[in-house]
Parts: sequence; structure tokens; C-alpha cells
Amino acid sequence: MTQYCQHVHRIRDVVPSALGCEECLQTGDPWVHLRICRECGFVGCCDDSPNRHARAHFAQTRHPIIEGYDPPEGWGWCFEDEILVELPDQTPQSGPLPRFVS
Repeated sequence: MTQYCQHVHRIRDVVPSALGCEECLQTGDPWVHLRICRECGFVGCCDDSPNRHARAHFAQTRHPIIEGYDPPEGWGWCFEDEILVELPDQTPQSGPLPRFVS
């Protein structure tokens, strides 16, 4: 059975909110990988990071689709449907992204 994401119509061209996880940069916390919200541009940390800010952003805003952003990885994920999503493009980075945890 083929799964289909019902939220692809919400994918937008976005401007990254920060050069790293926006909230971890404010608190000085580490992250593992970055994710960018393809609805508003919020940059948050992945589920392997201590704070899981990308998932927290989804829980707060219900913006379902993120892009692997560290480095640009070219894949998308829908939190709502729990499925990989094909993105029409990659979000350009505004500059070099710092790495905290490898």
C-alpha cells in the first residue's frame, strides 16, 4: 500500500529563522542535526538532539513538514502522516551552520 502525505500543499519557500537551532542558540544547548519548517522557516533540532525543538515546533504550531537542513539533505518528513515527503526544492542556507554534536 502506497502512503500519501495529505499536507504537501503546505510546503512553502522559506527563509531560515537562524544559523542553527533557533532555541538552542538562545540557551547554549547542543544539537545533533537541524530541521527547517517548510511552512514558516523555523530552524529546530532533530529528535536525536536533547531538546527536539523541531518536533516541539510542530506540536505548538501544527506545521507538519520539515526538511533535513544540516547539511541540506534534500528529504522532507511529515510529522502528521509520519512519512517521507518529496520536496520540490532545497532551502538554501544563509551561511555556514555551526555543528555542536557529531
